[in-house]
Amino acid sequence: MDAKKGLLLLYQMLLIRRFEEKAAELYTKAKIRGFLHLYIGEEATAVGVMHALTDDDNVFSTYREHGHALARGIDPDIIMAEMYGKLEGCSRGRGSSMHLFDASKKFYGGNAVVSGNLPIAVGMALASKKQKKNNITCCFFSEDDVSKCEFHEALNLAALWKVPILFICENNLYAMGNSVRYSHTVTNLEKKGIVSSTVDGMNLIKVMHDANTAVEKVRSSGKPYLLICNTYRFRAYSMFDTELYRAKKEVEEWKRRDPIPQFEQFLLQQQWITENEITAFESKIKTKIQKALDFAEEGAREPLEQLTKFVYTKI
Repeated sequence: MDAKKGLLLLYQMLLIRRFEEKAAELYTKAKIRGFLHLYIGEEATAVGVMHALTDDDNVFSTYREHGHALARGIDPDIIMAEMYGKLEGCSRGRGSSMHLFDASKKFYGGNAVVSGNLPIAVGMALASKKQKKNNITCCFFSEDDVSKCEFHEALNLAALWKVPILFICENNLYAMGNSVRYSHTVTNLEKKGIVSSTVDGMNLIKVMHDANTAVEKVRSSGKPYLLICNTYRFRAYSMFDTELYRAKKEVEEWKRRDPIPQFEQFLLQQQWITENEITAFESKIKTKIQKALDFAEEGAREPLEQLTKFVYTKI
């Protein structure tokens, strides 16, 4: 890593954090409807893993995918327009928060079904193998998925068929109101899968190192690999979540491990950035998010006569 890349990484993490904070604000104003699952606190995992991938690699995500989409390079303007339900959004406003999709970036969702992305990702990896493509598939999911049958089926088939797929488990310790210690007999999730390892998902440098190693193993062997990123979401499960299942003290303890200040301190120690430059970054990002907001506000709603477009049947 050099100074130029370090600044890019910090910029991306800050962009995700501020975008999510703005999304939360807009949700309370009913500008964004439906469900909203925020990624605040987990930025190091998305940014660290994405930098290990190439533009030709496939990416699958969950319904907590805004951070992945931004780290993949999808324009904040079209993400915000999608969340507003506008035609200019990456899914024509039909997907909203949980279904971000951009084939030009090889970002295939955004999947609202828990574990639903895992078998699809294995299928994509199998297709790449059969077509003799020199790319891999990366699939993000959470610790909640590890208790589902799709996880075990997907990992079994990936290993059986020897397909080039990198499974990234974002273990943030809590599913929808349920702690991992109450839903798994084995909480060391790396013991449940194929060839695997764990990494501190709150430390960007460690994530990048281990993600690069994992990607190289998948690319060179053509076989699956599971990387567990132990991380923590600072916000509730969703905007509807009253969050009665975890102690405020625990949340505050994890916030002291916030990946963004950690990385800022690293850059400052390396003398690759100054406090003034961090402030300038914040100003630049604020302007960029305001631009995305203006773009979404000015966007168009899909005409009523097109509402049956892209559906399988008409009633």
